[in-house]
Amino acid sequence: MYRRSVALLAGLLLALPLAAQDAPPQPAASAGTDVSEDANPLGGTFEVSSASVVNRRGVWELSAQVRYPLNERIRDALHDGITLSFDLEVAVTRQRRLWFDADVLKLDVRRDLSYHVVSDRYLLSGAPGQDIETFANIEAALERLGDISDWPIIVDSQLTGEGPWQVNVRAGVRRGRMPDALRALVFWSDAWHRTSEWYRWTLPR
Repeated sequence: MYRRSVALLAGLLLALPLAAQDAPPQPAASAGTDVSEDANPLGGTFEVSSASVVNRRGVWELSAQVRYPLNERIRDALHDGITLSFDLEVAVTRQRRLWFDADVLKLDVRRDLSYHVVSDRYLLSGAPGQDIETFANIEAALERLGDISDWPIIVDSQLTGEGPWQVNVRAGVRRGRMPDALRALVFWSDAWHRTSEWYRWTLPR
């Protein structure tokens, strides 16, 4: 445990976050989607692989699939008591020909993943008041995180003016809460942060 914590601390101090990059409507394989563990402790394939919306009685609902990275440094971090936070950003913009796009809506949903030593389970929590989900292994937890189904994001009355409207989806993962012993040593560090490329498409009207 001590050696693993030292290795984890070194990674926290040396790792640099990757800057988010804009992507075309259908993300292609690039350095932004697949990063090695040596280059980033959150290395591995990380992408929004698919996304779509449907209109049900005037409410637009989002479904998406996200592939989150997984490697031994991530496993060790969770087992050493660090919480990882997963964000899903959704933005709807109205495209304008002779000016910048207008923001119609911005959403940011965060969920936290942690490891419970006594029960040997991975815990997935959302907003206060929501139930905590438990998983026997990290693969199942990440699969649940990456499965977004029928999330209401916007209603017809918010789509005013002339279109077209563009939907933008991006995922992020970063270090969350830390044990006091580690936080005292790396209080100034904001490593362990990564975002996927944007997945964009035009809202069907």
